[in-house]
Amino acid sequence: MQGRVIWVTGLSGAGKTTLCAAVRQQLQADACAVVTLDGDVVREIFDGEVGYTEADRTRHIRRMQRLAKVVSEQGCTVLVAALYSNPELLAWNRAHLPGYIEVYLRASVAALARRDSKGLYGAYSRGHMIDVVGCDIPFAEPTRADIVFDVDELVDIRQMATAVVERMVATAAAGASR
Repeated sequence: MQGRVIWVTGLSGAGKTTLCAAVRQQLQADACAVVTLDGDVVREIFDGEVGYTEADRTRHIRRMQRLAKVVSEQGCTVLVAALYSNPELLAWNRAHLPGYIEVYLRASVAALARRDSKGLYGAYSRGHMIDVVGCDIPFAEPTRADIVFDVDELVDIRQMATAVVERMVATAAAGASR
């Protein structure tokens, strides 16, 4: 039995990790096998082996794609929180990851810079950091996301998680009836 992959993307600070945690909490209440692959955590596991250039980010996402595929093929639901959203990489996901649902957390750089939960945008604006997606690395806004949440303003993360879980259930039911 194959699992499914929920791929959450958006700029840094948009709430990818927070949304994955909320979805995970709802799914685990139903005793579902859930694995979260967070881009920052996976990067740490590999001990900073890849940097933050565009080429490094592509390599990192390819690594996460393969991990998501292997884990989902073991029947787990995989929640991926990934910043980089290159169109070719997202197309690969749609073609190769079982039960794939793409979630895009749309937010402007200006709104995220005001919140600046990681201090990333401030460091960039002071010239202390480079290779920031949305600033000096272009962000390719996903064009085929299954779910889009506008998160410039603070939103109810539980409602967002519920919408993702409902989409998963509907997608699974549609697949089962085929």
